[in-house]
Amino acid sequence: MRKSGLKSAGAILALAVAVGVVTAPAHVQAAEFVIKLGHVLPTNEPIHQANERMAQRVKEKSKGRVEIQVFPASQIGSNRDTYEQARMGAPVICHIDPGYAAELGDLDIAIMNGPFLFESWDQAKKVLSSPLVGAMNENLRKKGNIRVLSWGYYFGQRHIISDKGYPTPADIKNKKVRVPPNVMWVETFKAMGAVPTPLQWAEVYQGLAQGVVDAAEAPLSTLLGSKLHEVKKVITLTGHFKAVVGLAIGEQYFQSLPKDIQQLLAEEAEENGRWVSPITIQKEDEFKQALAKGGVTFTQADTEAYRKATLATYKAFPKWTPGLYEKVQAAMK
Repeated sequence: MRKSGLKSAGAILALAVAVGVVTAPAHVQAAEFVIKLGHVLPTNEPIHQANERMAQRVKEKSKGRVEIQVFPASQIGSNRDTYEQARMGAPVICHIDPGYAAELGDLDIAIMNGPFLFESWDQAKKVLSSPLVGAMNENLRKKGNIRVLSWGYYFGQRHIISDKGYPTPADIKNKKVRVPPNVMWVETFKAMGAVPTPLQWAEVYQGLAQGVVDAAEAPLSTLLGSKLHEVKKVITLTGHFKAVVGLAIGEQYFQSLPKDIQQLLAEEAEENGRWVSPITIQKEDEFKQALAKGGVTFTQADTEAYRKATLATYKAFPKWTPGLYEKVQAAMK
C-alpha cells in the first residue's frame, strides 16, 4: 500500500508540474522590488558586464528583496526611451550621458561631454564629484524628475570609423557622420566641418552599410562589440570625447523605495563605476588589437588640429551659465 501510495503521489505531482499547477517552494520568495536596467550596448561591453555584476550584488545584499533585470542592446528601447520610462515613474534604471541629461533638466551638464575637455579619467572624476556637478544633478532631479545614482563610469575615448581616414578636420569636411540625437554631438561635429547625422544606435550598422552615413563614432569597445568593422575598415584615432556615462532612476519611483534600498542602489552604482572604469581603460589596447585582427587599419589624427577646431563648440550654447568652461577647468585642479 505504501509503495502504491507513493507512486500515486508521484503521478499526481508529475501531472501538476506538466499543467503548471505546482508553484515555487515556500522558501523561494519572489523579489519585493523588480527593477529593469536598460541600455543600448552589446553584451560584450565592460559596462554591460558591470551592470550584471551590480544586479547580482544588489540581490545578495538585499537578501533577495531587490531583483535588477538587465536588458542590453536596446531590448526595452533607446536611451531616450528608457529616460522617458524612468521619468514617468516606471521601475527602470537607465544609462545616462551628459548630452542627453542636458535635455532633461540642466543645460550646463552637457559640457561634461565636451570635446577634448578632459585629458584623463582622473581629471574627469574630480569634476564629476565636485559641487559644480552636484548642483547640476540637483537641477536634473527637480526639473527632469531623474535622479543620478552615479556618474562614475568611464566609457572610453571615442574615435571615428569609416572607409577612409580623417587625419585632419579638412579631411572630414562635409562627411556625413552618425551622431546620437543630442546637441553636444551635433555641435562638435559641425565645428569639425562634418555633417552630423542623428541615428539611433540600433540603426548604425545598416546606416553605414547602406551609405546613409559615411562614418560613425564610438569607443573602441563599442565599435568592436557592435561589429561596425564588418562594414567599415578604417578607424581614425581622434579621441575627441573621453566619454562619461552614469546610471539614473526616476525620482518618483526612487522616492517610493524604502530608505535602505535607496541607499543600496546609490552605493552599488558608485562602487560598480569604481570597479569597471579601470577595466575599460586597461582593455582599450585589447580592443584595438581585436579590431586589427578583424581587418581594421588605424589613422592617427592630428588631435591638436581637431582640438582647435572644436573649441567653437563651447561658444554654441548661449544658455549655459557664463564662465562655465572656466569653472570646469578650475574644478579639475
